[in-house]
Amino acid sequence: QIGSQLVNVLYILDEPSIGLHQRDNERLINSLKNLRDIGNSVLVVEHDKDMILEADEVLDIGPRAGKHGGEVLWQGKPKDLLKADTITADYIIGKRKIEIPKERRHGNGNSLLLKGATGNNLKNVNLEIPLGKLVVVTGISGSGKSSLINGTLYPILNKHFYRAVQEPLPYKSIEGLENIDKIVDVDQTPIGRTPRSNPATYTGVFGDIRTLFSELPEAKIRGYKPGRFSFNVKGGRCETCQGGGLKVIEMNFLPDVYVHCETCNGKRFNRETLEVRYKGKSISDVLEMTIDEAVEFFQPIPKIYNKVKTLQEVGLGYISLGQQSTTLSGGEAQRIKLASFLVKGVTTEKTLFIFDEPSTGLHFHDISKLMVSLQSLIDLGHSVIVIEHQPDIIKCADWIIDVGPEAGKHGGEIVFAGTPEELAKNKKSQTARFIKEKLQK
Repeated sequence: QIGSQLVNVLYILDEPSIGLHQRDNERLINSLKNLRDIGNSVLVVEHDKDMILEADEVLDIGPRAGKHGGEVLWQGKPKDLLKADTITADYIIGKRKIEIPKERRHGNGNSLLLKGATGNNLKNVNLEIPLGKLVVVTGISGSGKSSLINGTLYPILNKHFYRAVQEPLPYKSIEGLENIDKIVDVDQTPIGRTPRSNPATYTGVFGDIRTLFSELPEAKIRGYKPGRFSFNVKGGRCETCQGGGLKVIEMNFLPDVYVHCETCNGKRFNRETLEVRYKGKSISDVLEMTIDEAVEFFQPIPKIYNKVKTLQEVGLGYISLGQQSTTLSGGEAQRIKLASFLVKGVTTEKTLFIFDEPSTGLHFHDISKLMVSLQSLIDLGHSVIVIEHQPDIIKCADWIIDVGPEAGKHGGEIVFAGTPEELAKNKKSQTARFIKEKLQK
């Protein structure tokens, strides 16, 4: 677009910094300024601090998320953010912070050792992952992080534990498999591909809610069992939309359009089922509650409360229990998966979790909550690997593995392995100067 030299064009970019190292982010900002300088307008939806501070004008929307948001709270020049009384401004001017842990964990003394990884641009890499720590894998875009973790390490472990068919990229050997007994890849793929799947069904809390409704006096008089309150089986659901609440209108050559079911008006259940109420709320009303409302509503019932509380703690208080999975972002899907693992209280203490850029689409405030959840996994005795560019997550690591030094054929080596404090002193690493800034603040 810069090369085309168009003028009077309005460019709209939605989170262009996703997947970019801070160094590449500087180049992106300069490119956007270039577009502006040749006579265009650039509108960017973004959480990145540098992008916000380099803007000509900032609009902050909130105050919270979901139905608690939707207002323009502040508009002005970045230098005037001190005057803004918003959560975004608090993080940018340093009134609120994502705190650096008081001490780095020493781990459990065990590690995984991958030797001779040569897939894609990897140059005979030997990788050691200390267990019982928060390990963050960094490096500029295209340096070989994904080839090393997603393309080599994860498929090896997945094949070993679950006989998965995906072949890992070439490597010589792996040691230390006896130190873990489960591998979990918490990625950003959708939790379901139909409007019928939602956070309540994915985390299993909907089963407990259905049981609660079936034990109410009104339900017992009518002989309703938990299945009556399911929208996946015949009996209690609306049969016009088969419990989806929506009808699909197939458009030739265009994406399908979803409209509210005219029979149940999106409530998913038939009239008789909706007549059974707990504290004045029908099963449909419960599905429409936000997680925050559900936490308050189900406080007297520990089994349900603990599950919805976990969803709230990973920063999803604003989504509704029955929100269709097709409307959830990748970052939200990833946090629902994380919450479902926390809810189940993973039985084994030797689980290795892999997260690929969990900061995608997250505000500073959400990153703060995410870090609490990741740290709680390690406190339970698990190990966590995070592939990440976000400096606030990198500075909280117990151990950093920096891949580089550059991208493509000039990358594919481990430039550094150690603590954030040691990384800040490293001269070869592209990540070092950004971490140095964060550790000094």
